[in-house]
Amino acid sequence: MHGPPLIGWLLVALCAATGGYCLLQMRGEPPGPGRRIAGAEALMGWGMAVMAVPSTVLDPRPWGPPAFAAVFAVAAVRALLPVPHGAGLPGHRLHHAVGALAMVYMALAMMVGTTGGHHHTGETAPGRMAGGVPLLTGVLLVYFAVYVVRSGLRLVPMTDGAVDGAGCVPPGGGGTADWSRRPELRHACRLSMGVGMFAMLLTV
Repeated sequence: MHGPPLIGWLLVALCAATGGYCLLQMRGEPPGPGRRIAGAEALMGWGMAVMAVPSTVLDPRPWGPPAFAAVFAVAAVRALLPVPHGAGLPGHRLHHAVGALAMVYMALAMMVGTTGGHHHTGETAPGRMAGGVPLLTGVLLVYFAVYVVRSGLRLVPMTDGAVDGAGCVPPGGGGTADWSRRPELRHACRLSMGVGMFAMLLTV
């Protein structure tokens, strides 16, 4: 997206690390809703990482934006499909859908925002917006800002409990599966993706 390359690479590192942890979480989950949610979050993390790569290194046009839009449109529809009772919280699935649609929106903004050599540095096309619809961008920014604050507030008591119980881990109970299923790490990853999404939307 737009912005200094350093910010882009920081976003790449953050989102790739989050996507990698979600893959570990998916590996540690039994087949069912938990694994599907972890898979959706891994897709979101890696998709954000690829989209955040500075255009001086990788300009995804013309094939990239349509591919992003198609993949995340499918992800949004899948998140909104009816599921069996108890297969994931409705609010969490709705958040996945909003995140996927935000990715579609940013991909479309990449397609129409500029002309010339790179999306990030090209001149604005006559009669076209510089990135996206300001009102929609603002609504998404408010949504993810609120999500980040709420996630941070929910994470504080979890981390306190994790520190208090750090000395109570039974022998042999510190494997990869245990780390991948710790609730405070899951929430930290979701918080990280919310921060990344907010930062990327600022560049639209």
